[in-house]
Amino acid sequence: MNKSVGQRARIGVFGLFFLSGFVMGVWAAGLPSLTERLGLDPAMLGTALLLISTGALVSMLVAGPLVDRFTSRRVCWVAGPFSAVVLLGPALAGSYPWLLVLSVVFGLGLGVIEVAINAHSVEVERVYARPIISAFHGTWSLGGAVAGLLTAFVLQLGIEGQALLVAAGIVVPFLYLPAARLLLPEPPPAAAQGAAAEGGAKQAVGLRWGLIALLGLAAFAGHLSEGAAIDWAALHARWILGADEAAAPLAYTVFAVAMTGVRLLGDPLRARLGSVTTIRLAGLFATLGYILVLASPQVPAGLQVAAAWLGWALAGVGLATVVPVIFSAVGAAGGPVGKALSLVTAFGYSGLLVGPAVLGFVAKETSLPVALVIPAVMAAVVTLSGSPSIRALTSRSKAPAETPVPARD
Repeated sequence: MNKSVGQRARIGVFGLFFLSGFVMGVWAAGLPSLTERLGLDPAMLGTALLLISTGALVSMLVAGPLVDRFTSRRVCWVAGPFSAVVLLGPALAGSYPWLLVLSVVFGLGLGVIEVAINAHSVEVERVYARPIISAFHGTWSLGGAVAGLLTAFVLQLGIEGQALLVAAGIVVPFLYLPAARLLLPEPPPAAAQGAAAEGGAKQAVGLRWGLIALLGLAAFAGHLSEGAAIDWAALHARWILGADEAAAPLAYTVFAVAMTGVRLLGDPLRARLGSVTTIRLAGLFATLGYILVLASPQVPAGLQVAAAWLGWALAGVGLATVVPVIFSAVGAAGGPVGKALSLVTAFGYSGLLVGPAVLGFVAKETSLPVALVIPAVMAAVVTLSGSPSIRALTSRSKAPAETPVPARD
């Protein structure tokens, strides 16, 4: 494939990941404002998050076959704008019942775009024949960090958080279109069918159900720990540590910034350490980070928020490379990636989307610090299940992360 085509596609995927992360970041950073506007308690918020997860998981399972049938390029064209415009639903919800209904629609948008952009990122990595997926996820985190900083700035000016959510739902759909124009072109029908047949045979060997389950467990654990930070870091700062409304979103921002930095450096890191060592260290750092967050209320009052920020930063450093390593390994199995990625993605994102909802119910019955013990344990599971699954997969089919080649810009 022409080198310039691959470069253009890489830029396009960067754009799609940034916008997807921005939408999720605006949603996450705006949760304290939404919670206070509608008078939600932890269980009510947990129900809304659970409905978002339901919509997302359903659409993820549908998105995989759609990608294999219509190509990831075509799905991205539709899924990108749709995933942003549905943010208007929760943003404009005037009551709790309406929030529940519109949360399902918002979840549908999140699920489709996640499968589509990750499938296309795997295709672009194949063109480059070297690790590049981690940087894509770094731009997703960058989008979230920008959204968190923007939300804190808007709130500091005295502007309602709802206004920013509405603005994002109107403007971001149009920003998806120029990025989608840069994606890889669709292959000729005959070539696509031949690649699918050859890759399908390779995939059948490389991805047994037991291996998919183990990869899925690692993805689930990593996503649950990440989702807890996305949806509960700001609320932990607000409810447990007593941070003011403008400072509370910065807890998530610290996490997102740390994750962004490591993801942007994650591709050479994987090439140097290897995927197995990388995911082993990921779980260790994330576990230490959550331990520090849980211990933050016990430190002197003036240092509590700073201690929690350090904990979220360590969690972000650890969780940064989990998803890129797993998705790259799945893509290295070969063949059409849509169905395989949709299975692992659905398994993993059930942790990202269902996990925070479950934490809400646990927090309601006990307390938020007790609920955050769950992602701390899941962070350790990343190492326990991720190491053997990645080792097994890379022993069958060497992923790009294990066979780095000289960089091509």
